[in-house]
Amino acid sequence: MAVPSLFSRRFFRKPFTLFFYSSFSTTAATSSPPPIHVALTESVGRAVFATRPIGSGDLIHTATPAVCHPSSTRAACYSCLAALPHSQPHTVTFCSQLCRQRSKGYFDVEMKANWVAFDDYCRTHGLKYPLLVKRLACMVISGDASSDTLDILQPANLIPETVLEMEEEFVLLRNAFTKALIADEHIAFLTKQWYINVLARIRINAFRIELAGGLYEDLLASAVASVEAEAAVGNAVYILPSFYNHDCDPNAHIIWINNADAKLKALRDIDEGEELRICYIDASLDHDARRELLLRGFGFQCNCSRCLHGD
Repeated sequence: MAVPSLFSRRFFRKPFTLFFYSSFSTTAATSSPPPIHVALTESVGRAVFATRPIGSGDLIHTATPAVCHPSSTRAACYSCLAALPHSQPHTVTFCSQLCRQRSKGYFDVEMKANWVAFDDYCRTHGLKYPLLVKRLACMVISGDASSDTLDILQPANLIPETVLEMEEEFVLLRNAFTKALIADEHIAFLTKQWYINVLARIRINAFRIELAGGLYEDLLASAVASVEAEAAVGNAVYILPSFYNHDCDPNAHIIWINNADAKLKALRDIDEGEELRICYIDASLDHDARRELLLRGFGFQCNCSRCLHGD
């Protein structure tokens, strides 16, 4: 996620560098690219703009996660995060043979190591993002991902105390692999700096996955995120959705129907050239609560039109 500064519903600086990102999926109903492009602006960094008018309720594009991990409080598929009502949390279960096969590479690596110390540390300290780093590391070792997969994303600014905490997690992660006799050349990428860099990006780019369920056509517009952690089936990091900037009165939002595949949907009519923005938090929170949560969680003070008017 980019860190916004002063903005309105319409972008006010002309993009000076334009680039496209192609690693996202489109709907089965169309083979044409989604009606958006990513541009680098002088004011807010990377941003997503409409290349044509988009109607209210239109599905803009879908995206699969670069990395995801199920929650410890909800039973979900270990691969796609589909809800599994008849399973127990903390158990490794797949929703289908396809998900099991897709996960075989990193799952085989993960099963070679003893994760008791690492998982206990995360659980007792209330940490969820290190689990995403653990999975990404397993994906890199298995060849399912590159070590620089998340390098394109904006990192969080880390204070020294946070870096020290990350170092403890890193030691536990690295020890799990070395004790499992994973070859040195396969974990050469897994340095302390790599761990910190990845976690710094995950901290402000991860989405909490809350499945809507039901029919897509029947969904009502809702806030992207919820402050209720128990509602989540897991967390995921995406590439293209992370380029969307924040607005407390967004014109687009992300929904999850059955699994971690993200669907970007227009909340109202969007003009050609208009920037698409989502809300990083619960948009129903009051002005002070939103500003505090955005500052504490994402490191910026929101100056959107709604916040500037004290709404």
